[in-house]
Amino acid sequence: MIDFRYHLVSLIAVFLAVALGILIGTTALNDPIAANIEGQVDALEQDKRSLEDRTQRLQAELDTSDAFATAVAPVLVEGALANSSVLLILGNEDVLPEQVDQVSALIVEAGGTVSGTISLSPEYSDPSTAASLQNYVTGPGMPPTGVELPETDDAGELVAGLLSQVLMIPSGGPAPDGAAASSVLAGLVALDVLASEGDSVAPADYAVVLTSGAFTGDDAAERNATLVELVSALDAAGSGAVVAGDVTSAAETGLIGVLRADPNLSAAVSTVDNLGSAAGRISTILALGGEAAGTSGRYGTGEDAQPVPPVTAATP
Repeated sequence: MIDFRYHLVSLIAVFLAVALGILIGTTALNDPIAANIEGQVDALEQDKRSLEDRTQRLQAELDTSDAFATAVAPVLVEGALANSSVLLILGNEDVLPEQVDQVSALIVEAGGTVSGTISLSPEYSDPSTAASLQNYVTGPGMPPTGVELPETDDAGELVAGLLSQVLMIPSGGPAPDGAAASSVLAGLVALDVLASEGDSVAPADYAVVLTSGAFTGDDAAERNATLVELVSALDAAGSGAVVAGDVTSAAETGLIGVLRADPNLSAAVSTVDNLGSAAGRISTILALGGEAAGTSGRYGTGEDAQPVPPVTAATP
């Protein structure tokens, strides 16, 4: 008969064997595993240093390229906007002030003048303000003499039609009444849908709409539609319009992305998706010159975009 002590000794022997096996196995494998891990860590550190060095080299190349573009910008844009006026419109509050200043300075370098700057507030494209905008546009004293509003109930289209006719100079036609422009802008400022920068805003030959980022939320499509209506109206009423922004604005729910997704809009309005670089700002000015010649394009770094527009000959 096998007694209890035999079972106990057998179990102890099994546990000792398992423990001994684990000890021998871990001792034999520990050094190779540790060496392999250390090798992987060393390789990752080397890759990290290589990537950091490459990033620094690429940044240095980018800075050099941007500095070069900034230096040659006056020569490239010279005469592109001779005797022309440009209206700047900030499509949202994310447009950087320095970019506005840089574009304004380059317009002057191109022989043009900035007729004024208008900043659109989020309320301009907010669907909840549509009723008050429609009431203003169709209310007493509106529209000004000589302005014909589109036959629609769409508030965005109505406001776009009103603004474009008082702010843009028709190609080959007389300039709108400056008093009408001031009156219309004052009313919209009172509604908190836009702000007028500086002392006054005068009608212009061209319009540049600066934008940044993209709309989010359930009303993104409606907000974009409102801005698209304004851009289209400005382009049709004057000598042309250009929309310039960043890479994000060229995404699906960004203003540039929406314009580029529509073949008709893309053929009518030029877009630039790298406004933050000197090349993008040069493209914005050259694109205005292209609009004068009836040529629109998509410029920048986005898909199917040309790096820069063709350089036009300076006007004598």
